[in-house]
Amino acid sequence: MSDFNDFNNPQVANLPKHLRQFIVEQHYEKYTPIDQAVWRYVMRQNYSYLKHVAFYPYIKGLQRAGLSIEHIPDLQTMNDNLGKIGWGAVTVDGFIPPAAFMEYQAYRVLVIAADIRQINHIEYTPAPDIIHESAGHAPIIADTDYNNYLSYFGSIGTKAMFSAKDFELYEAIRNLSILKEAVDTPEDHIARAEKHLQQISENMGEPSEMALLSRLHWWTVEYGLIGTLENPKIYGAGLLSSIGESSTCMQDDVKKLWYNIDTINYSYDITKPQPQLFVTKTFQNLIDVLETFANTMAFRKGGVESIVKAIACKNPATAVYSSGLQVTGVFTDMGVDENDQLSFIKTTGPSALAIDNNQLENHGKFYHKDGFSSPVGKLKGHQNALEDLNLSQLEELGIVENKNTSFTFESGIHVQGLVKSILQHKGKTILISFEDCTVKESNGNILFQPDWGMYDMAIGQTIISVFNGAADKGAYEEITHISDKQTHKVVYDDTTNALHNIYKTVRLIRERATGYEQLPILFEALKSEHRHDWLSAMEILEILYHKQQYPDLEKEIRIYLELKAENEPEQSKLIHDGLHVIKNPVTQLINEEEK
Repeated sequence: MSDFNDFNNPQVANLPKHLRQFIVEQHYEKYTPIDQAVWRYVMRQNYSYLKHVAFYPYIKGLQRAGLSIEHIPDLQTMNDNLGKIGWGAVTVDGFIPPAAFMEYQAYRVLVIAADIRQINHIEYTPAPDIIHESAGHAPIIADTDYNNYLSYFGSIGTKAMFSAKDFELYEAIRNLSILKEAVDTPEDHIARAEKHLQQISENMGEPSEMALLSRLHWWTVEYGLIGTLENPKIYGAGLLSSIGESSTCMQDDVKKLWYNIDTINYSYDITKPQPQLFVTKTFQNLIDVLETFANTMAFRKGGVESIVKAIACKNPATAVYSSGLQVTGVFTDMGVDENDQLSFIKTTGPSALAIDNNQLENHGKFYHKDGFSSPVGKLKGHQNALEDLNLSQLEELGIVENKNTSFTFESGIHVQGLVKSILQHKGKTILISFEDCTVKESNGNILFQPDWGMYDMAIGQTIISVFNGAADKGAYEEITHISDKQTHKVVYDDTTNALHNIYKTVRLIRERATGYEQLPILFEALKSEHRHDWLSAMEILEILYHKQQYPDLEKEIRIYLELKAENEPEQSKLIHDGLHVIKNPVTQLINEEEK
């Protein structure tokens, strides 16, 4: 991707190749006048309400992130502003894999879904959209304690082990959100996808590290409260970007509990309002809880339990030997000795060896295409670990290049063959390669035989760490970049184009404070040809009310909207909230805050 646009932002420029593959162009021109009106409506509602309950000064936060109430943000402006506080932003296509999402956070880059919710999902959308990501996450980024938490969470989350079920769940959620946001999806398709998601959700088994971590993410980054149990403030992006839930969450029937490590026991359902929320006294407490959980994770614990997690994952993971050697692949088997210690580990399919997250030369996934297996542990009758022996000490054991040798591990695994090379790194022996080699367990079970080719034996007394994904992601992970060059031109029918023109004209009249004589004609067109629409009528009413134009028309539109609210229950709250903000103008409130 030589034409990669980094927006002249150091954080974005620093993204590795395997993360760049998810980035899509924003294509600002594809946002319709209705999209812009949806943004403005939600942002005005947010501000009108959130000024009382948000943790931070909302408008100042928006401005520092390069956002405004009036227009959908463009990525360049956001990056210019976020760059000043050491962050960046990119647009992606809806849901991306959780591990990638976490890694962007670790690189201090906000991931923003390029699309915006449809008007019929204005209060809440099941799919990530630009309102949730930018209006929810971005304004609080300027808080140093919070953004440190976010990037630290990303670095921990990147290492979290998945279960195979997590991957199924991710695919099911992504599929459902795409169907729900698509125009004219048949109801039975949505029902089928919901049922499929429910079946997977109900059969998840023991939660994986990533599942538990995603709970901590949900109850903080998305739905977190800060302060006291009696009078908490909102900082979670899910609440800040949901005009429905940001108000209902403060009611007494939503329990408020202190945020601590026990919070991992509370699962969540993304399709329903939350029955309880968690309050932290400080952002530092979030880091402390995360640290407590991180100490239980495979990347810090290693050993048998961590390899078990890797096998359950059924996707590439990395095991780190105490010598520093890293083995990446899909783990399928392991051996355990009589003391419950690892005796060998095995991967199947493309595998790779690395040190310090850099792939070893000639040890990539094409060379080890059929998998990799190697003993773990100490040699029988030897005090010192094999990795700690220098070349002359190895020679005393008979391990010398171009000579035959044989030795047995404490676990009973016996190795016999011709030593071809000994690889050392920072004073540690990390890999010994053999020709004509046989590796057997004490019961005679063959782990390797001569006609399988060269035997590369990893060296290390223990497995000290196991983490999700590859050690050298750039070398191991295939870049499956989908071209973002295809046309984004959506063809709208004549009626929709006419409605877009009404929205566009109303915006121009409001911004230029001229052309009020067109408003009666525009409202007539709405009444006769676009009876389903309520937002454009609301915007016309706003202008008439504040500019004191056409009082009879103002009264007629108000009655029109109130009747609509009565007859169309699904629009009722939206219309009443819109009428409230017209009477309590946001601009006035913003000016007060800025003082």
